[in-house]
Amino acid sequence: MRIVPLLLLAAFSASAIRPQQPQADADEARDNELPAVTMFDGGVSQVLQSIYIPPIQNAPFSATIHTQWIRPLEDGGTFTLVNQRQVARDSLGRIYEERWFLVPKNGKVRSQMYIIQIGDPTAHTLFTCFLLKMPHRCTLERYAASTTASYRPPSMASGPLPNGNGFRTHEDLGLQDIVGTETTGTRDTITYNAGVIGNDKPFNVTREFWFASKLEIDLRSELTDPKFGKEIFTVSDVNALDPDPKLFEIPEGFEVVDQRKPAAPAQ
Repeated sequence: MRIVPLLLLAAFSASAIRPQQPQADADEARDNELPAVTMFDGGVSQVLQSIYIPPIQNAPFSATIHTQWIRPLEDGGTFTLVNQRQVARDSLGRIYEERWFLVPKNGKVRSQMYIIQIGDPTAHTLFTCFLLKMPHRCTLERYAASTTASYRPPSMASGPLPNGNGFRTHEDLGLQDIVGTETTGTRDTITYNAGVIGNDKPFNVTREFWFASKLEIDLRSELTDPKFGKEIFTVSDVNALDPDPKLFEIPEGFEVVDQRKPAAPAQ
C-alpha cells in the first residue's frame, strides 16, 4: 500500500536532477515501460467528518447517515454532493461504519463504498478495510476511545472571542422528535470580525446539533461556513436492537496489516 507513493516520489526526484531532455526521457520511459504520471497544480480538498459514533456500551443501534454538502459557486448558485452510509454499534460498544464516495445530487454518478471500519473499544483495535484496492487489505491500528466517557456535543458560552476577534452566541433550541427519538437542540454561532483570518468583511460560522441522549449521538447536525458551504448530516432508519454480529468480522479474504506501534519497554 505504501509502494506507489514512494515510487512516484523517486520518479519526481530523478527527473528534477536530470538535464532537460523531454523527448529522450519519453523514449527512455517507453523503452522501460514506465508509467506516465500526469501532474496537476492547485486545488483544494476537504474531508467531511460526519456524525461521530462513540463506543457506548449497552446502547446498541443501527442506522443510515445521510450527507449533503452544499457548496457555493461564484455566480451565487450552489452545487450539492451527497452520499449515505450504514453505521451500527452493538451492546459491547463495538462500532461498524461504512465510507462511501460523495457524488453530485440527482446526477448520473453512482456512489461506491470504498472503506469499512470496525472499532472494538475492549480489544482497543480499529480495522480499516479498503474495498477498492488490490490486494484486499485491512490496516490495524490502536483504538483508544473510552466506553465509560460521557459523550456530548460541544457547548459554548456566549461572549466575546479573545483579542477582539469577534463574538460567540449560544442558543438552546429545545426538544424535537427525530425518527421517533427525543433530541435536544443547540446552535452556536461565531462571528469573526473583518481582518481576523484575511477576511475583508465580518462573517458567521454556525453549528447546530440535535442530540439524542438515549443513543449519545447527534441525529441531525449542520455546519454553515461561507468558506466551504453548508454540511448537513441526518440519521434515519434507527433500529435500537443489537445488529448482526457478522458486521464486526473482518471481510473474508482480506489480509490484515498491523500498524500498531509496539508497547514501550517497562522501566
